[in-house]
Amino acid sequence: MNSLKTSCFFLLLFLNSSATIGQTIRRPITIPFVGQSTYSSNQVDVFSFTKNQAALDHLTNTAAGIYAERKFLLEEMSLYQAVFVIPTSSGNFGLNTVYFGSNINNETQIGIAYGRGVGKKINLGVQFNYNSFNVLGYGKTSTINFEIGTIFHLTENFNIGLHVYNPIGGRFGKNAAEQLASVYSFGLGYDVSDKFFVTAEMEKEESQSLNINAGFQYRFLKQLMVKGGVYTNNETIYFGCAIFLKSFRVDVGASYHPQLGITPALQLIYSFKKNEQ
Repeated sequence: MNSLKTSCFFLLLFLNSSATIGQTIRRPITIPFVGQSTYSSNQVDVFSFTKNQAALDHLTNTAAGIYAERKFLLEEMSLYQAVFVIPTSSGNFGLNTVYFGSNINNETQIGIAYGRGVGKKINLGVQFNYNSFNVLGYGKTSTINFEIGTIFHLTENFNIGLHVYNPIGGRFGKNAAEQLASVYSFGLGYDVSDKFFVTAEMEKEESQSLNINAGFQYRFLKQLMVKGGVYTNNETIYFGCAIFLKSFRVDVGASYHPQLGITPALQLIYSFKKNEQ
């Protein structure tokens, strides 16, 4: 069964990439489960800035987080992410690292982000990335690019934002025709209450169809939260729950693809100063 899933995935990947050879290749793997609270005023966490760096301004504590998933239960499609945020008086800084794949075929991104508020209604953020792709037997290639975002606080509970990934391209090698795709997104979030949050994001990647990522988070108890959503581009649904233990938070979740199956996920967050909630 695993070999069938692997074959199906790489066939889809080949068909998609073969249509864009000499133009663009896909950006680093997207993770709909992570950064869901980007446009929330009440439920922001250390991963929020990974979707829009302007969300860094919401964070008041130094915090770290790690995330891991095994796509479709395949070891060679494991994904790991680590983030770290340091607030300062002149703006907040973030580190975002992502690794996807195996020793045969993998991709890595290391990003340094900065975000701050401009008045009470607008946040701005930017991130610079080092991207590398490695295929056994074919070597390694890398490039540098950046992304930029803004969040507007229309009311205390309603936020909207714009984000652009790779607006001017990132070419691999001096003579290579391939480059990372550009991605444009518009997101919004509404805190129905201090416990319940809903969000939606429209995303357009170069040479791809429009994607909508919509979800919710409900912290029905001080120690417990449930979340879920849908990712329309590949017909994936995702769901999970979070447990809050003083300065620690543990999220367990999964996504489901109708052809390729289940992807389990685990997320750990630690705040170096206990939040008063």
